[in-house]
Amino acid sequence: MKVLWCWRCQMDVPMLDEDEFQAMWRLYSERAPGANGLRQEENSPLRERFLPMLEEYKRLTGMAETNPNAVVHHRLSLYGPPCAACGKPLRTPQARHCAACGAPT
Repeated sequence: MKVLWCWRCQMDVPMLDEDEFQAMWRLYSERAPGANGLRQEENSPLRERFLPMLEEYKRLTGMAETNPNAVVHHRLSLYGPPCAACGKPLRTPQARHCAACGAPT
């Protein structure tokens, strides 16, 4: 886990390494709509349905997250290296310019 700027959340958040992400993805996919055994629960609130995942994220990172979709995009491998100009991570490993400050990479 590493704390980085998230361009979607507009703040520094704990980003998951691949092992941590795989644990979150397993919990996420087990509770996603249409997963086996969820027919009766599909109308339940997202927070309630994904509570095991959100609790595990809090245990790993110390941050209480309420949106399971946010946890899924807090994955280190989705982001690029830090911008040489502003230090915020590039949006993708392939980015040709920084979305935060516009500097070329």
